[in-house]
Amino acid sequence: MVARIPISVAVLVRDGLVLLVHRHPSRRWYPDSWSFSAGGHVESGELPHQAVSRECLEELGIHIHDPLPIPMTVSDPTLAVHAFLITRWNGEPVNAAPDEHDDLRWFRPSDLANLKMAHPESLSDLQNAIQRATG
Repeated sequence: MVARIPISVAVLVRDGLVLLVHRHPSRRWYPDSWSFSAGGHVESGELPHQAVSRECLEELGIHIHDPLPIPMTVSDPTLAVHAFLITRWNGEPVNAAPDEHDDLRWFRPSDLANLKMAHPESLSDLQNAIQRATG
C-alpha cells in the first residue's frame, strides 16, 4: 500500500463568495483547472492547521485566523486532504505564487458547477462550506 501524501487546503469565504485559484497550465498535477484557495504538502513535524496557515501566507500573502476543519472529498487515492474553512484573515489575498497559479477570483456558489475544477468531486463540499460560513 502506498503512503498517502498529507495535504492541507484552504477554503476562503467572504460575503457568500469563495476564492479559487487557477492552476497554471504548466503544472504537473491538475493543470489548467480551478482549485482551493491555497494548499500544499504538510511538512515533516508540521500539523495540518499549521500547514494551511503557512500555505495561505506563501500563496496568498495573508495571515489567517481560526481555521475550521471541514470535510472535503478528493478522489485521488494518493492524497490525504485536510481542508479548512477560513472566514477571517489579515491582508487582501493576492497571487503570491504566480509559478503555481495564473489567476485567482471570487466565485458565487452558483458559478462553481460551470468551472473546470481540479477536484470536481469536492463541489458539494465547497458549496456546504460556503453555506456554513454564511450561516
